[in-house]
Formats: sequence, C-alpha cells, structure tokens
Amino acid sequence: MRSDPNPSPPWGSPPWTIDFSPPSQPLPRTVDIAIVGAGFTGLAAAAWLRLHDPGKSVAVFEAGSIGEGASGRTGGMALAETAAGDLPGLGDVLRGLQDILARLKVDCGLALPGAREIGRSGGRTDSSILWNDSGTLRVVREVPGGTLDPGKLVGGLARAADRLGAMIFEHRRVTSARWTAPVELELARLDGQAAPEHLSAEKVLFATNALSLALSGLDSGTHPKLTLAALTAPVSPEVLRAIGLADGKPFYTVDFPYLWGRLREDNSIVWGAGLADPAPSGRLEDVRIDAGEPARMFASLERRIRGLHPALGDATFTHRWGGPILFRDNWEPVFGRHPASRDALVIGAFAGHGVALSSYLGAWAAEIFLGRRDLPEWGRL
Repeated sequence: MRSDPNPSPPWGSPPWTIDFSPPSQPLPRTVDIAIVGAGFTGLAAAAWLRLHDPGKSVAVFEAGSIGEGASGRTGGMALAETAAGDLPGLGDVLRGLQDILARLKVDCGLALPGAREIGRSGGRTDSSILWNDSGTLRVVREVPGGTLDPGKLVGGLARAADRLGAMIFEHRRVTSARWTAPVELELARLDGQAAPEHLSAEKVLFATNALSLALSGLDSGTHPKLTLAALTAPVSPEVLRAIGLADGKPFYTVDFPYLWGRLREDNSIVWGAGLADPAPSGRLEDVRIDAGEPARMFASLERRIRGLHPALGDATFTHRWGGPILFRDNWEPVFGRHPASRDALVIGAFAGHGVALSSYLGAWAAEIFLGRRDLPEWGRL
C-alpha cells in the first residue's frame, strides 16, 4: 500500500492512504485524449472516457504521485453545489457522483446524511451545536451533503481508469504545450536530466486545479492558496453527543472567522480553517506547513478548537496537513476551453467545493470530448 502523498517541501500528512500505483509502461507517441493531473477530475474523466468509448486512447499524466495535489489533501466533505451556488444547468451533483461511483465500481465510504451550515447569528433555537467561537456558533440550516474517504476515492478512480484501459503515468510533469493540431505536449523525463519527451494528443484536459496555473491558462484572475486542516484523535461517544456531532453530519460556517469539519468513522474529527499564501517564490509547492505563518496558523487553530466546548478542552491532534485550493473572484469553478485552443478543456477553481464537483465535472468533460454534451454557460476562462 502506498502511503498518503507527501511532496517536498512538505505539506504534512493527511490521515488517509492511496492504495493504488499504476503499472509502469512505455510512453505513447500519440493519444486521442491526454489528461494533465491525476486527481479526482482527471481520473474520473479518464475512466468515464474509456467506459463509454473503449476505442479512444487515453493517457493521464501526473507530476507527482496520483492524488498528490488537492484531491488527496482535501477534507473529504461532499457538497451539492458550487461555491457560487446552484448554477444554471449544473444538475444534481451528489446524485451524479453516486452514479459515477456505481458505474465505475468505486467504494469510497460515501455517506450523505446532509451537512450543517453554522453561524454566529440567526441560528436555530434547537441547535445541537453550541460552540464558543467569536460569539456562539449554532446551526443555521441543513443542506444536502456528506463525507467520503479521499484516499479511497483517488485509489478507486485510478483503479477503474486502469482497469478500463486508460494509461496513467506518475512523476511525468507536462512542462509545456504547443498549440498545433494535434496539440503537442512536452514532458520532463523521469531522471530530469535527459532531453524532454513529446506526445501528440487530439484533445487535452487540464485538471491541475491550483497547480501549473500558467500551463492551464489560469495564471490571471485566480488566487491559489493552501488550505489547512488538522485531525483530533478519536473521541468518545459522550464527547460527540456533547459537541453535537454524533450524527456524523459535516459542518461549515456561513460567516467569519471560517471553520469547517467532519467526523470520521473512527470518531476522529477533521477540523479546517485558514488559508496560507504561496511562498515568496510565488509557488504553493514551496510552502512549508511546519514553519512561518502556516505553523502559527495551525497553533491558533488547535487553541481555537480546544476552546469551542469544554468537552474539547483536552483534545489531542494527530495530523496536520495542507492542500492546494483555487479561487476566482466570482467564486464560479473554471470549466471551459483553454484560451489557446478549442481542443483543450480546463477544470478547476472549486473554492472548497471540489470533493463531489470535481469527479462530476470530469465525467462531464469526458462526454464533451465524446460529442455527447456541451459546456455550460458558466465556467469560461
């Protein structure tokens, strides 16, 4: 079993693992569809393409290991809409995710009991959550949503894509694209020393989210950050009842200071808050969570959690990690043509709503490549 992704410099270690590594195979010279990024979006697109058209050759290229970006480092909270709400023509994201998982035979522990929006004003009088956090946090309303295991989802989608005949290449960074027809991609070699290799693709999907922004055409009008999360050790059922999380419903605040979280099967709790800026180099990859501002933010988050409720006063923390996240000014996800070519699609900027939406849009992109569906009105670059 391969452990959770752990790039260097470190972003910490999430508590889940990814139990699949693709087989080694030679790099093809040409493919029908190339996918850049082996997270939820890219892997779902690859598997969906091969499921619906086994005649299409599909190759997925990942700069690190599968799930090494946002997908393996999310908190695992599945929500029904985009960060900008229910956009025209979006459809039922959670139902769509369930269909994708069923068709691809992926078991990732998806549970959809609903999610709680919590806030410091206008809360319900019967709220099971009463936390001290810059005021009193209460449940404001419940919305569709739930949780899943990100490691199992990444591994399951990769296993499905491989089983269906997609080629997955780890540690093969796509460094540039030449916008000919077909598109020519340049890939760094494994040893990083020899001359780069090239591959031609009729269609390309860029699914790198907050990483490789220039390559994806997302280097303007977007804001990459590193979102931070911590895990408490398992707590007793009595503590869960006291703090209002015994029913397993995830939560997030509708006002600031922001806080989100979810219960795991072993009664450990994921808590998230805080956004770290890119390093002075401008790269998220150069952020260290064990130093500087991210380390101070983690210390503040842990003090904050212990102060939410007396039952959490002696909470211990077992994991700290960060994951890349991308925002647009209008909060809509990116889902459109690459600025340089109509033969390339770009998906990303989920703004914290990517757990369900990324796989859903990945499958949608596959159907666009197969001529079965059109792009939505929103999401253009």
